[in-house]
Amino acid sequence: MPETAVRRSFWAVARQPRMIGLLVLFLVAAAVCARLGVWQLDRAQQRADLAAQQQAAEAEAEGPEGLGVLLPPQTTFPGELVGRQAWVEGEYDETGQLLVAGRALDGEEGYLVLTPLRVTDDGTGGASWADLSGAPVLPVVRGWVPTPDAGAALEVPDGVVRLTGYLQASEAAGEATLPAGQTDSIATGALVNDWGGPIYSGYLVLVSSDPPQVPAADGGPALLPRPTIEGGTGLDLQNVFYALQWWVFGGFAVLLWLRLVRDEVAGGRRRGRGEDAGIAGLPVASGADSRDVDPSAPTSPS
Repeated sequence: MPETAVRRSFWAVARQPRMIGLLVLFLVAAAVCARLGVWQLDRAQQRADLAAQQQAAEAEAEGPEGLGVLLPPQTTFPGELVGRQAWVEGEYDETGQLLVAGRALDGEEGYLVLTPLRVTDDGTGGASWADLSGAPVLPVVRGWVPTPDAGAALEVPDGVVRLTGYLQASEAAGEATLPAGQTDSIATGALVNDWGGPIYSGYLVLVSSDPPQVPAADGGPALLPRPTIEGGTGLDLQNVFYALQWWVFGGFAVLLWLRLVRDEVAGGRRRGRGEDAGIAGLPVASGADSRDVDPSAPTSPS
């Protein structure tokens, strides 16, 4: 009578020394794959940082261009202009000045000083607004202040000023209810209702002014760093795909161990039913070896 094997559960098989050894081996392989994936992700970020630094250096080397040459008023703001230097001339309208609440600089929350500039020259000699209703308005972020009561330090230079700064795209309109003279976004679509138009689809982050405004050392607005594109990872996609591949390989290593344990359990159950796995799990007839059977030999009647 054939010996019947005791059926074993998945966890009983998994606790065998051989299976534990395989598990340790596969976990080491999975850990190596995970580390290689993280390394590829770091490489992707490093390449993105280098590309951003190169782009910034190229933009600095090109020097400021006339605002109207880069971005005529009432036209869509292209993403590649973010952080591009431009120059413009005009007169500030201090009566329309706003403070943009909830903005941080060096980890401290405060306010951006946003002032409308009625443009007199954007590098096109007026050609950029020749078909519009008049001289355009440009939102200018003149800097950052920690409190809304900066007083006389927020006064603007008199007369025509020549500004150099970085371009940034318009933001979405805010919804917060704030005190008079404050806003929570730099949205040109909303600003045109208060300042009039025509208006540019982006704004200028001030770098320099001639004549100068009140410096930060004397309580004036602190200048901001070069803007960057928000929400974009800028990761190198090739390295990101390599990272995903390594993580998938690591997952396969664990799944392979689970499959081995499951097959061991299934094999034990077949043997427990007195079956020989044979080829693809097919049973072999008892009392005879299929390899010794001559298919041409006649069979004897029972």
